[in-house]
Amino acid sequence: QVQLVESGGGLVQAGGSLRLSCAASGRTFSSYAMGWFRQAPGKEREFVAFIRWSDGGTYYLDSVKGRFTISRDNAKNTVYLQMNSLKPEDTAVYYCAGSRNAWRGVLSTATAYAYWGQGTQVTVSS
Repeated sequence: QVQLVESGGGLVQAGGSLRLSCAASGRTFSSYAMGWFRQAPGKEREFVAFIRWSDGGTYYLDSVKGRFTISRDNAKNTVYLQMNSLKPEDTAVYYCAGSRNAWRGVLSTATAYAYWGQGTQVTVSS
């Protein structure tokens, strides 16, 4: 069973940067992709980005394109989310997730993911 632990969240001023890390243990590569989601107070959980383990292919929420970069280090079983030019609307709890075993469908929805981390808080002040 895959276990995921996020870290790197914190408080930052608008325009600043943070890098989130997701350390994975267990059968990491049984997941087709790793994703980042976020949930702001009073809002539904929202897809942010995913990366495929096999070829490194990525996809992003439109509002974070050009500002966020998802990457992975296969040797370390770790996925990252580099967040630049942060805005107050980026404030949320950020969750790392691993897709269901052998999943090959849509990866921009929480339904595709079976493994979830505990979340890390990102707060962006204006």
